[in-house]
Amino acid sequence: MEYVYAALLLHKLGKPVNEENLTSVVKAAGVPPDTVKIKALASALSEVNIDEALKNASMMAAPAPSGQAQAAPAAKAEEKPKEEEKKEEEALAGLASLFG
Repeated sequence: MEYVYAALLLHKLGKPVNEENLTSVVKAAGVPPDTVKIKALASALSEVNIDEALKNASMMAAPAPSGQAQAAPAAKAEEKPKEEEKKEEEALAGLASLFG
C-alpha cells in the first residue's frame, strides 16, 4: 500500500510517477523498496489518468441518501406478520431444546 501512497503523493505534487521517484519516496518513508512492485506500479500507472481515476473512485464512495429512503426499509422490517414471528419463536424454542 505504501507504493500507492507514494504514487498519490507524487501525483499531488505534480511530479512524474516513475520508478526513480517512487523509489525515492518509498526510501524516504523508511521502507526498503521492492523494485518489482515499483516497476509494476509505474508501468500500470503510465497508462492511467490518475485525476480521472480519483474522480471516479470518489463518486463510487458517495454516502447513501438520508431521510425517508433509509427509514422505509426499517419500517418494513418492523411490520413482520404475526405468523412469521410465531414460526421464528417456535424454531428458536426447538434450538434451545438441543442445548437444554
